[in-house]
Amino acid sequence: MKQPNSKTDIFVKKALRFQLLAKGSLALITKPCIRPDCAACREGVKHKAYIYTFYKEGKKRTMYVPLGLVSVMREALSNGRKLESLLVDAGVAIIKDYRYRRDRKAR
Repeated sequence: MKQPNSKTDIFVKKALRFQLLAKGSLALITKPCIRPDCAACREGVKHKAYIYTFYKEGKKRTMYVPLGLVSVMREALSNGRKLESLLVDAGVAIIKDYRYRRDRKAR
């Protein structure tokens, strides 16, 4: 029977606090636009844009991120890194718990 406030319960409670989650990276790039009569492009000034890079089914993918969504994506990516850290900690806790129980049985 599972004990209340076990490490699993603590993990789940911490994981549920994240509302937005994403895995990947966000990069600011510069590129020319598609308008043939763009004054900035004629002068050699490229336009800034953000891209989201991620892996899906083993393939690297990128998507354009509208400026209004950049702060939301930053938060989601930060939360995703925090969740990954929690998952690593959970794995370590499983092994340590196993070793502790094994060593107590050996006594």
